[in-house]
Amino acid sequence: MTKIAVFGAGTWGIALARLLAANGRDVTVWSAIPAELKSLSTTRRHPNLPGMELPAAMHYTADIAEACTGRDILLFAVPSPFVRATAKKAAPHIPEGQLIVDVAKGVEDKTLMTMSEIIEDELAKAGRKARVVALSGPTHAEEVARDMPTAIVAASADEDAAKTVQKVFTTPTFRVYTNDDRRGTELGGAVKNVIALAVGIALGLGYGDNAKAALITRGNAELARLGVAMGCKAETFAGLSGMGDLIVTCTSMHSRNRRCGILIGKGVEPKEAVKEIGAVVEGYYAAESIYQLSQREGVEMPLCRSVYEVLYHGVAVQDVVSSLMRRAKKDELTETTWL
Repeated sequence: MTKIAVFGAGTWGIALARLLAANGRDVTVWSAIPAELKSLSTTRRHPNLPGMELPAAMHYTADIAEACTGRDILLFAVPSPFVRATAKKAAPHIPEGQLIVDVAKGVEDKTLMTMSEIIEDELAKAGRKARVVALSGPTHAEEVARDMPTAIVAASADEDAAKTVQKVFTTPTFRVYTNDDRRGTELGGAVKNVIALAVGIALGLGYGDNAKAALITRGNAELARLGVAMGCKAETFAGLSGMGDLIVTCTSMHSRNRRCGILIGKGVEPKEAVKEIGAVVEGYYAAESIYQLSQREGVEMPLCRSVYEVLYHGVAVQDVVSSLMRRAKKDELTETTWL
């Protein structure tokens, strides 16, 4: 039986833990918050995933050394701001060559590393190497928890690692594809949260489907320009972790980023909007990092820059809309040279 430890007891980590346990995997959930573990083990439910019951066979621990010992796969499912701290804590206990799956989405500020790169960085400091696979795509925990059909991609240059993850995670309702463009896959998961904020802001301002469609497609063009500049494959951004993740995050009310953007569009201050959502809004953190990446790579990303300016410099959303609509005239195909 495949043994898996899941780091993080949020909605995504628990939805995946239930999926794996319900399909015959030996699953242990680790959390730094003992109260979370006690609630999960006694109620077998997650407060933010109504209707989902956790298998009785699942295990829980607050001991990270125990979580790292004797596992076939370690699954990092903590929010992106906590990936480095979790990796640092776990690194001394992770065996050489361990297969690790990361499902957190984002780019770290200052270092501008993806989540998988952060994990590898902390392992290197501990003198260890691992096989790290990014698992990403258009997925809402609320739907996976109810066994609704879902497709996702396991990305790694290590083909055997990606195929192992594909085999272990695939179920009758959860279809896993593979690709070898891990960085591109992870960039898609980070940028889509920023674009979802932009879509939410537009909806909060009362705009309609025209604006939403424009933001999604032009947002994907920005993502692809950045990715290609960083050596990623253009095709990645037309796939599940690119356009797929953009669509699901920008169109669903399950999306915290979209809901946060709506509040901002209605006039709520960004920090207050994040507080009102009551959970981590990944796009809030990603906006600054993606802006910094675009500056480093010399890539024009007007939508992402505009979201950054609203969140971190207090620029009025109406001024941003006016500025975007008055930009110099462009040829769509010439500007989208990544295709």
